[in-house]
Amino acid sequence: MNAPTGTTLDTFISGDLGTPMDRPLTIVIVGAGSRGYAYADLAAKRPDTARVVAVAEPREQIREALATKHRITPEHRFAHWRDLLERPRLADVAVIALLDADHLAAATGLADLGYQLLLEKPMATTEADCDAIAEAARRNGTALAVTHVMRYTPYTLKLKQLLAAGAIGDIVSLQHLEPIGYYHFAHSFVRGNWRREDESSALLLAKSCHDIDWIADVVGRRVARVSSFGSLTHFRPEAAPKGATDRCVTCPLRNSCAYSATTLYREGLRNGGTKQYFTRIISADELTEEAVTAALTHGPYGRCVYHSDNDVVDHQVVNLEFDGGATASFTLTAFTPLENRHSKVFGTTGQLTGDGRYIDVYDFRTETRTIHDTSLDGSSAAEGHAGGDEALFNAFVDALHGGRPELIVSGIDASLAGHRVVFAAERARRAGTVVEL
Repeated sequence: MNAPTGTTLDTFISGDLGTPMDRPLTIVIVGAGSRGYAYADLAAKRPDTARVVAVAEPREQIREALATKHRITPEHRFAHWRDLLERPRLADVAVIALLDADHLAAATGLADLGYQLLLEKPMATTEADCDAIAEAARRNGTALAVTHVMRYTPYTLKLKQLLAAGAIGDIVSLQHLEPIGYYHFAHSFVRGNWRREDESSALLLAKSCHDIDWIADVVGRRVARVSSFGSLTHFRPEAAPKGATDRCVTCPLRNSCAYSATTLYREGLRNGGTKQYFTRIISADELTEEAVTAALTHGPYGRCVYHSDNDVVDHQVVNLEFDGGATASFTLTAFTPLENRHSKVFGTTGQLTGDGRYIDVYDFRTETRTIHDTSLDGSSAAEGHAGGDEALFNAFVDALHGGRPELIVSGIDASLAGHRVVFAAERARRAGTVVEL
């Protein structure tokens, strides 16, 4: 089996999108949370080709902050994304950064109005809904890109270049780890918006459809069979330390518990760094002792991780078999530091090891290793996905503004294929079977 030779846009609905534009691409931000805000800021870095002209966000303070920063007129500031469906199209592009459950209605409705779509992952929470979004894009001639940012990072591009050049021969197997990080998991998947499947989706879909997509992209073959195992093992009432209370602010263990909300968010407030990213979320971007204390006392982020209402798994493994016989194993787990993903690709003439920044190639024939540094400042997931956020956004803008559709490498068919593998893995996990695709 040969290594992949590169990526091209799998499905791009053209219309007049192959023609360069002589004005900035106009954008509406649909959901001004951390993701929507980030894309708006990326647009502001290139005003000659992209301009944010509208925002839809129910939280008034956040909506007004983004609108003021990007000089959005009052009549284009909306309290709900559904308001956009009640009027003619206001921009060329809708960046959909809503909660997962809203993706179907927003994406199909906005596609029907003629918006081009940059859609946050996952596409939707069910396979049928993903199909419906793809169908809406196709019937409207919509350029749809899903934010599989890992495809766009300098690290991934270099890794695929090395594989295509035969650095390790033919790919035989791949091993990939997503170390979510203990306090990131507690924030997002125990206390936060993605803690329950009935309100968001399974963990594999919400957090790691990125990774399944990346594995398939690197191997460059169709996934044929899937198995999976995983469960919610630790963040349960029976695992609570003796004496733990329902809220961290009242808990006598708050200064010794590894998952203490008071420690996490107050460290973010006082010391900055990556933890401040999470503190900003719970305090609605108000970095004061009063705002953080109020959130810890009354909001969901102050709950004990052992006494929340979460039900998503806290660890999972997925095994993949590809056409031609290559295999891959994927592990996601809460129980790690917050760090970059780790991968090993095993080939017929060598081994490639990577961590999101460094790529170490070991050659069996010469018994030598070569290390490639793909970044000057290995970024964390909270700091732009190691350059993936900006590279994705720039590719999407350049594809539409410059008439270069081949720049989009996370289009309809590739994204659908990756999502289908995720849904198959969940069926396999629940049934304890091997699922064939």
